Amino acid sequence: MGTAAQMLAEARRSLGLSGRPNRISREYASRHGDEFLRASWCDMAITYWARHSGNAGAVLPGGDRAYTVWHAEDFQKAGHWHKGTTAAVNDARPGDIVFFDWGETNRVSAIDHVGIVERVLGGGRLQTIEANTADACRRRVRASSVIAGYGRPAYGGSDWTEDIVKKLPQLKKGDSGEHVESVQGLLLARSHPEIRLTGRFDDETEKAVKSVQRWGGVTADGVVGPKTWSVLLRVH
Repeated sequence: MGTAAQMLAEARRSLGLSGRPNRISREYASRHGDEFLRASWCDMAITYWARHSGNAGAVLPGGDRAYTVWHAEDFQKAGHWHKGTTAAVNDARPGDIVFFDWGETNRVSAIDHVGIVERVLGGGRLQTIEANTADACRRRVRASSVIAGYGRPAYGGSDWTEDIVKKLPQLKKGDSGEHVESVQGLLLARSHPEIRLTGRFDDETEKAVKSVQRWGGVTADGVVGPKTWSVLLRVH
């Protein structure tokens, strides 16, 4: 089984593709009929990227899809569906399949469009790769208001960030030690030059942690738990 990284690499190869018919709609039409040659191709692209990256089983739990509502329902039936609330969007991951409802109702039956998550920007925003956006494949930035939800494919390979944060302690002001020093090093990497590698969770460290939490869209309580570790370790 393929990985989220392979799925994204395949999606990036389509950036700049425009017009129809194109290689994506032609391949889909070759299996399902010529009526798809000039049809909306956003979900055909997800199908294409999944098949060409070894991820068909994970991304297409119900088989090939060109109709976004059915695709979202496939994820629901598989138990891999997440509603498009701001909190849920902040917990999205690169490689998740994200569905849009331009009417902002968050109803699966009203889904209009689909793409793949490339980056989680925080604050309920995602950077995506989408096909059939102005009849082309492009990067977009979308807010939770138009995100109906997303499906999380059961990709192969481990999620190294998730594996790491499960083993890390919760830290707060007054704590000390090597894990606090690790937090301080990550804060420095997140553009907080005022932080010193003292290994002591002091007022400046707490202030910087709250700033990073606000940036990452998690509760700004100054406590470094699993969600904050994930923000600090996030690679963009």
